[in-house]
Amino acid sequence: MQFASGSGGGTAVAWTFLAYLAVMIGIGVAAWRRTSDLKDYILGGRSLGRWVTALSAQASDMSGWLLLGLPGYAYLAGLESAWLLTGLLGGTYLNWKLTAARLREATERYSDALTLPDYLEARFADSSGLLRLVSALIILVFFTFYTSSGLVAGGKLFETVFGLPYFWAVAAGGAVVVLYTFVGGFLAVSWTDLVQGLLMFGALLAVTVLGLGEANGPSGLAESLTTANPALTNPLTDVAGEPLTAIAIMSLLGWGLGYFGQPHVLARFMAARSAAEIAPARRIAMTWVTIALVAGLLTGLIGIALLPEPLQGAESEKVFMYLATLLFNPVIAGICLAGILAAVMSTADSQLLVASSAVAEDLWKGRLRPQASAAELLWVGRLSVIAIAGVAMLLAADPDSKVLDLVAYAWAGFGASFGPAILLSLYWPSMTRAGALAGIVTGGLTVVVWKGLEGGWFDLYEIVPGVLLSSLAILVVSRLTARR
Repeated sequence: MQFASGSGGGTAVAWTFLAYLAVMIGIGVAAWRRTSDLKDYILGGRSLGRWVTALSAQASDMSGWLLLGLPGYAYLAGLESAWLLTGLLGGTYLNWKLTAARLREATERYSDALTLPDYLEARFADSSGLLRLVSALIILVFFTFYTSSGLVAGGKLFETVFGLPYFWAVAAGGAVVVLYTFVGGFLAVSWTDLVQGLLMFGALLAVTVLGLGEANGPSGLAESLTTANPALTNPLTDVAGEPLTAIAIMSLLGWGLGYFGQPHVLARFMAARSAAEIAPARRIAMTWVTIALVAGLLTGLIGIALLPEPLQGAESEKVFMYLATLLFNPVIAGICLAGILAAVMSTADSQLLVASSAVAEDLWKGRLRPQASAAELLWVGRLSVIAIAGVAMLLAADPDSKVLDLVAYAWAGFGASFGPAILLSLYWPSMTRAGALAGIVTGGLTVVVWKGLEGGWFDLYEIVPGVLLSSLAILVVSRLTARR
């Protein structure tokens, strides 16, 4: 399937993209002037207000997955995808409610911690540095996979819109993200996330509303889905009409467990101006994410009704792109497609920044050069952005990669490694250093091992056993070591 735009339309889309990219880079340059040390570079001096905190957290959370992975999954699976949406909404709310304010206060109280490994080391008085080292290595490994998912999404966008070869499309998208993250750090990332969150929201709404109109409203959409495959309209069956198993439902709902351990989301809580900003930020965030997720699901369903040719495999993740060019003139379509770029950039930049902070703050300063100056650490962080992005580009080089698969693996890794450890550290005073270390290692290893197994209960999404075993390890080891 090709985009329905001629040379004039392609030129209009190109100029729209260039204007958008110029604005993002301009924000990065402005943030450069307010970034003087590593604390500014990593957490923006803890200066985010409620709107930036809310939209930056949700934009960095949803990424290209919201406009590519979710619509693509809904396109293939129908209303089965509603279980995934339910898990994500529940996890988002509980993370804001249970984690955000307490983590904001705790990270400032414990040595004004700038990163999660920094916080865990201070919280458990770990003089050995082992907790910080293990946490930083886990962040580097899983964030490299996570960043590669964003670069895959960007590659599909540039490949489809401009006809670039896939690898160069990935490189072009990655270069822009690296540029303004390298220059402006956390402030640039957060300010651009605010703009990008609003753009993603508007693009999804525009495609959903106009698409529903073209499909003759909800009743017309339901009729089209029934005609295509009646099983698509039943959330309790798969596309073959077979009842969903308990494993399938638990796997989809289990995505919500991942929120408590995502470093790029938790960093927004840590950077809020104060804990008092969290409650109003939560209301803004939940409004945004509820509407955005429902629109993303509907986009996939609308694609079934409106697109003339069926999409197969990884191609299904381009359903939003095809609908945008089908429904709008080239200029508006270009703005909608820039929303995909916004989604990709808003997460990839956050991931690069957190991963670079693990190198600068937790490995370089924490293990290699404790005496490093503020200027040295700032440049170590910036150069780490380039190095990590380079590895992520290599992982993203396969054009058959699916955004959803890459996100699922990294999401499970972070959720199982850090989720139980962070949550229990905020609520359970008796948790010990050994318990935290056991939980982080157990969660990460469970995800890696479980992912390689197949059949029966091993088909369960790896985050579910990862979180359960991590929590159990923390509880048991903390009890044993506390007695000693």
